[in-house]
Amino acid sequence: MNLNIDIYSDGAVLKDMLAMKEKGIVSGFTTNPTLMKQAGIKNYMSFAKEVLENIEDMPISFEVFSDDFGIMEQEALKLSSLGKNVYVKIPITNTLGQTSIPLIKKLSEKGLKLNVTAIMTEKQVQDTVSAFHTDTNNIVSVFAGRIADTGIDPEPLMKKALELCREKAGTKLLWASSREVYNIMQAEKLGVDIITATPAILNKLSMYHMDLDKLSLETVKMFNRDIKDLGFSILD
Repeated sequence: MNLNIDIYSDGAVLKDMLAMKEKGIVSGFTTNPTLMKQAGIKNYMSFAKEVLENIEDMPISFEVFSDDFGIMEQEALKLSSLGKNVYVKIPITNTLGQTSIPLIKKLSEKGLKLNVTAIMTEKQVQDTVSAFHTDTNNIVSVFAGRIADTGIDPEPLMKKALELCREKAGTKLLWASSREVYNIMQAEKLGVDIITATPAILNKLSMYHMDLDKLSLETVKMFNRDIKDLGFSILD
């Protein structure tokens, strides 16, 4: 594969993160509270520090946990201090629907690298990009997969989001909540800067442009193996 887009691994299992790094197919990492819950993480800071001890040369996004903007700010400063490769993830709103833009602006003025997450509208993109201070590096994470889950094509928004991100130097657009390998192809075609995907999706990159006759046969063989494991008989 020869792609221009940067591929990040999305997860909170250190073993998987290191495996993706060793394969040489990713150039960064993202995490979030849901993935941490799934991974059974018990101590956030211990997890973050362990990750950073093993991955020093690639960008890694860690998300704030509080729903209070004042505490979010403190968390963001603490997370940012863990390493130069840390991007602090800030949700575009809190759970009350109150905008995070004032906080984003404040943190950006302090020079933090930010990854603004859970974005799904053009206005959210526009407000976020406008809030970034000049001469800072930031990521705008648009949840294209969740948008597609509603039956809406995310590509028009991603095209507009890319235009908006290009207006502010140091701002990169990230295709978030990927659902399949084809999302990588979609993002690449649009010129999106980054796509993040789970190790389960990234492991399927070995199937890229696989011969479909071969894939068809492998699928039939898979069914046959499962039939044997079930031990059922239709004619008995």
